[in-house]
Amino acid sequence: MVEGVDDSVLGPVLARLLERSHDTAPGELGALIDHGARDLGLAGATVYLADVQQTHLIPLAPSDGGADAALAVDGTLAGWCYRTRSQRLATDTPHLVLWLPLVDGIERIGVLRLTAPVLDPDTLERAKALTSLTALLVVSKTLYSDTLLTTVRTRPMTLQAELAWAFMPPRTLGTTEVTSSAVLEPAYEIGGDAFDHALGERKLHLAVVDAMGHDTASGLCAALALAGCRSTRRTDGTLADIAPVVDQALRCWVPDRLLTAVFADLDPVTGELAWVNCGHPPPLLIRRQRVVAGALARHPNLPLGLGPGYPDSAPPVERFQLEPGDRILIHTDGVTEARSPAGGFFGEDRLVDTVVRATAAGEPAPEALRRLSRDILDHSGRLTDDATILLAEWHPLRTSD
Repeated sequence: MVEGVDDSVLGPVLARLLERSHDTAPGELGALIDHGARDLGLAGATVYLADVQQTHLIPLAPSDGGADAALAVDGTLAGWCYRTRSQRLATDTPHLVLWLPLVDGIERIGVLRLTAPVLDPDTLERAKALTSLTALLVVSKTLYSDTLLTTVRTRPMTLQAELAWAFMPPRTLGTTEVTSSAVLEPAYEIGGDAFDHALGERKLHLAVVDAMGHDTASGLCAALALAGCRSTRRTDGTLADIAPVVDQALRCWVPDRLLTAVFADLDPVTGELAWVNCGHPPPLLIRRQRVVAGALARHPNLPLGLGPGYPDSAPPVERFQLEPGDRILIHTDGVTEARSPAGGFFGEDRLVDTVVRATAAGEPAPEALRRLSRDILDHSGRLTDDATILLAEWHPLRTSD
């Protein structure tokens, strides 16, 4: 226990911190957390948030010298904490430095750097409590704060990218039964790709869409697709109802624009996967560290937005029974068709190999996809088409994440 601070202080300090947060400007959140840490007997705190592409951890208002620079996600203690969602301790400074992951559910949002003269079990518990509250405050204020949003951007976004990101959910969500995680590049210049995932009553809903083109109209197509998907399921529509709703919206508001999509539902209790494929690359099934060739390939259906009479009927709902531990990978063609400067495609074989190796290494879906997105960017140098990947897993025997 830190001298002068006992456990009876923890509750009042956190309560006071929460109360003060209501009228604290988002730009002052870092200073507020630092003040709360000192009230708990720690020497200081700095909040680091992951940038849009998850390559760097960017500090809010720094609390002490030497802690105000952005830190790489790869090759640093802070990055190790972020990548693994595990605490890390450094002892080669005047104060002990403790890194703790900031998570919202299972979504990684950054890390918290705490300094302390000593670190015992009581101090560690107070540090963890402060970290949990910090994550909640960051998430709540990000909903309406340009300050926090621009903090995690390293350059301006295009208009169509701004439109697309406004409609997309957090990159990762899940429960003890299911996990879904997604990445999208080029993050600052996306045009027609988008993803969605949401938890409902006995349902994990998944969606990946790819609109023709790479302009603002493409972004509008993707936004309409997500809105149509959500409005349907939130009014008790079925999976089969989604494609006609999206198709009608495209005809009405963005005629002559095509969109491919996969809309899916995963039952977290039974493991049944149901999906509708509208002209999109088929989902891939990863089982026991290998891809089961053709397991989810079905007769191709037409894209949406072709106009009156096309398609002449709703695409069929396909079904497949998963086994515990199965992963479903849904991607857009911009992933496999990403070209190197020499003209070589990234290709499905490389995509599969990268994901399977990450699976075999025990990497959770968010980290596997982060590494995969870096591989795609390293391969291509600069993407000329959007590349979106969603990886969902059914793990009914998992008791914690």
